[in-house]
Amino acid sequence: MITLLLERPIPLAADPLPIEEEAEEMEDFVYHQPVLAREVVTLLAPKSGSLIVDATCGGGGHTEALLEAGANVVALDQDPDAVRHVTEHLARFGRRITVRHANFRYADKVLDELGIGAINGALLDLGVSSRQLENAERGFSLLRNGPLDMRMDPRNPLTAATIVNEYSAEQLTRLFREFGEEPAARRIASLIVKMRKTSPFRETLPLARAIEKAVGRHGRRHPATQVFQALRMEVNDELGALEEGLRVLTARLQTGGRVAVISFHSLEDRMVKSFFRDHSQEWLDRPEWPEPQRNPDYDLKLITAKPVEPAPEEQRANPRSRSAKLRVAGKI
Repeated sequence: MITLLLERPIPLAADPLPIEEEAEEMEDFVYHQPVLAREVVTLLAPKSGSLIVDATCGGGGHTEALLEAGANVVALDQDPDAVRHVTEHLARFGRRITVRHANFRYADKVLDELGIGAINGALLDLGVSSRQLENAERGFSLLRNGPLDMRMDPRNPLTAATIVNEYSAEQLTRLFREFGEEPAARRIASLIVKMRKTSPFRETLPLARAIEKAVGRHGRRHPATQVFQALRMEVNDELGALEEGLRVLTARLQTGGRVAVISFHSLEDRMVKSFFRDHSQEWLDRPEWPEPQRNPDYDLKLITAKPVEPAPEEQRANPRSRSAKLRVAGKI
């Protein structure tokens, strides 16, 4: 029997799609097409009866593949829609799956409540789901007008509207520059602050049009893409959750267990790469030290020396997969 518990997480969001890729995805919308599913199963190498935490179960595609490979799964997600969907869609697996509503930064709390000490594997798929993009009321879409929300968990008090209408020009500039890697961050922030004095921003399309007015449009990528990315990351504390989630899930791995992460933009991928590197170096050396010292964080080995990317066939079938990078490390 699938168990279900709703908790209040701090959510985690992901990279926005160029508007044309978003449109392509909506044409064949089901819930969410899992990215690199075959590679995930191969690299996590689940055995019959092993316990895997799918820390971002989303539409359940990766969860289902892991269950079909013989693993038992604890499925987490911060989005209540995803929790309901997976609970219903994968009910046939009975007691082999346990579903919890929680951000993966709280995975250790969930596992403690379940009486689980160690796990055999963990998966973090950091992508935004097709369902979230399709629902204009969630405020993720550049294609459909909706409220400036962008919360993965609707109970999170911070919304994109709060940020856009209350952050100072300096705060917005830093946010767009650091999280969105937006070259025109200052110009966009200045325009937002000027326009909101007479008409606060409440919906997605007026904001997207204002950004396009500020920087113009060049090529297929919508000019508001990077700003929307930055807003989602701030609303959902994306990088903070990722840093904490990597730490707590890695700590729970049994020797030989593996952690896999699928990222969709450079900031997340750099964080995962750095975490795996820092935990896979046995010795540390600095010029000021008389000799190398043992790394106190040494507890992983790299399974993928370079990130695994989708094959051309998958990229054609699922345009959203084009920016995906999969990294895997194993507990020593």
